[in-house]
Amino acid sequence: MATLRIGSRGSQLALWQANHISALLRERGHEIELEIIKTTGDKILDVALAKVGTKGMFTKEIEEALAAGKVDLAVHSLKDLPTELPQGFELAAVTKRENPRDVFLSVKYDSISALPHAAKVGTSSLRRQAQIKAIRPDLEIFPLRGNVDTRVRKLEQGEYDAIILAFAGLNRLGKTQLVKQIIDEDVMCPAAGQGALGIEIRLGDSRMREILSFLDDRDARATTTAERALLNQLGGGCQVPIGAFAEVKDGHVHLTAICARPDGTEILRETQSGTDAARLGEEVGKVLLARGATKILEDVYSQNFATPAQP
Repeated sequence: MATLRIGSRGSQLALWQANHISALLRERGHEIELEIIKTTGDKILDVALAKVGTKGMFTKEIEEALAAGKVDLAVHSLKDLPTELPQGFELAAVTKRENPRDVFLSVKYDSISALPHAAKVGTSSLRRQAQIKAIRPDLEIFPLRGNVDTRVRKLEQGEYDAIILAFAGLNRLGKTQLVKQIIDEDVMCPAAGQGALGIEIRLGDSRMREILSFLDDRDARATTTAERALLNQLGGGCQVPIGAFAEVKDGHVHLTAICARPDGTEILRETQSGTDAARLGEEVGKVLLARGATKILEDVYSQNFATPAQP
């Protein structure tokens, strides 16, 4: 049996994800080699992600290795993967999803509401910033970059009173000690695709598609399809103030999405359900655009908060 070569970023979380998929493939008798690839997003560590705005900043170099035949599949955090894949690639599997919600971490405080006036909160996400400011406009938001260990260490050293991260990554790494609050999606709508892994292959590679088919989770595929269709409809990448949260209930996909101003002064929210995940995402996106999301996003881009990640 030929060795399968997996392309991955080199961060602690990316390696956990790649090794997790490797273990599942080894259980099925496959030999695995892991190829560590440094991406643009890994090289730019001194600028808030929202100000970088490079399309595919965590995926481009990995896709180049995939296209060149240096690796056979790539393991990504799905929220890092642009909603429209470059020509020549396909999404072979979306894995069973971890809890997609964001969490509040702090050494001293138990919740967002417990933070003192003008407390320092760390996040490089405009989506998180907007929703925090909507409920606590007094809080001071500061950029937060680096891997999970780096971010948690900065919190422990007192650089921030609190930080906001995705629960999924912390849970996978066993670093939930400072998690004080899992934030309800009605308070902080997560990023599209958060908590799911996307397995990317060369378009038309039927052998790899068949090998990876057991990893494709039906509910995760449906919910993330709706969320990513919403994001695509709005023309936004993962660094703009757009949130999407979908669940499967009684055979229907229920999708809630938000588009917000970074200062939290305006948040548009829409909820719909349906059986066609892609169409649902598109419809919710159209409603938000009609209600004013176009103006919000134009203002975000013109103020250089972020560069549009997708056409």
